[in-house]
Order: sequence, then C-alpha cells, then structure tokens
Amino acid sequence: MEPGDTITSVAALEALYGTARPTSLAKEMAVIDDAYRRLIEAAPFCAVATVGPGGLDCSPRGDGPGFVRILDERTVAIPDRRGNRRLDTLRNIVADPRVALLFLIPGWEEALRINGRATINTNAELLASMAVDGKEPQTAVIVEIDTMYFQCARAIKRAGLWDEKAKVDPASLPSAGDLLRSAVKDFDGAAYDVELQKRQAETLY
Repeated sequence: MEPGDTITSVAALEALYGTARPTSLAKEMAVIDDAYRRLIEAAPFCAVATVGPGGLDCSPRGDGPGFVRILDERTVAIPDRRGNRRLDTLRNIVADPRVALLFLIPGWEEALRINGRATINTNAELLASMAVDGKEPQTAVIVEIDTMYFQCARAIKRAGLWDEKAKVDPASLPSAGDLLRSAVKDFDGAAYDVELQKRQAETLY
C-alpha cells in the first residue's frame, strides 16, 4: 500500500461513497415501538461494544429469545451471567457509559442496532426475574436508548450466515485449548479441552 491510499478525511470518504440514502437516515428511532419490540423479544444474541481507559471491547451476550428485557420504551436490560470474570465490558461501562448493541436473530437477514448509555444494576427484583434454572445473573446492564435502527441485510446475505451450507466443521478450526497453547508456552491444550466441555455444561448459568 502507498501512503496516498489512506483516506484521512470525511470529505474524501463522501466523495468515494456518495451521500447516504434518505431512508437510511430517516429510519433511526429513539423509542421502542411495536415493530422494534418484536425484534428485541425475538433476539437470542447481541454483541455489546464499549469503550474505556484500557481501550475498546466487543463482547457476545446470548440466551433464550427475549433475554434482553424491555423495561420501557427507552430502556432495555441485559442480564450479565457467569463468565470468565475478565469484566472487560463492565469495567468500561463504569468508566464510560457509551455502548453500542448489535442484535442478530437466526433466519432474519437484517440486524438491529442500538446506541445508548449504560449503567450496571443489582436490583434484586430485576435479577430474580431474569433467573434461569433458579440461577440469577450477577448484575443487569441497563441501557438507555439514544438511537435505534435496523441494518440492511447485505452483510448477512454476503456472509451466508444463516445458510446451512455456510456452516464450518468445528474440527477444522483451532479449539480453545489450541488457542491457549498458541499464547501460553507448554500449555496442555488437550486436557483443557476435555475439562472445558464439562465445566461449561455445569456452569452455563
């Protein structure tokens, strides 16, 4: 690549891509109406992007459809369940409340995006209402919506994300143990993989 290949201004971007379609700007919402409610209630997965003093983070969150709770027309709550205790997302929210959510619904080719501000909550009644198999989340991430809109289907169509033929055989990819061994010299990846399956089954919630 040559130095001149790098775009360094918004003007250069707009000259290359052109202006946004009016509908792509008009579709933004600040409140959850019935159509967006149906999407949030159907979604079993979202990615949560945050920013903090240590840098950026984008972490997956998933559970049964409707796991992201609608509290009111401007607010949603995401249960924060048992994990690896790195707390990257939560540390960032404590320092900087800005968050971005990306919801995916298997079989639906659009994506739902929410940008807003988050807090971490320990309300006992809310956490109890989010219990699964009798186990409550540690906290709930409360997101006040600034803007919300759907993303067009092109990326998911190009990826063939919901196409059965696009599925990859997991055996053809590195395992969790393989990845740890690539970072930690002499790590016993095979033993880790055997133990991991049992540990995940026992600590899913």
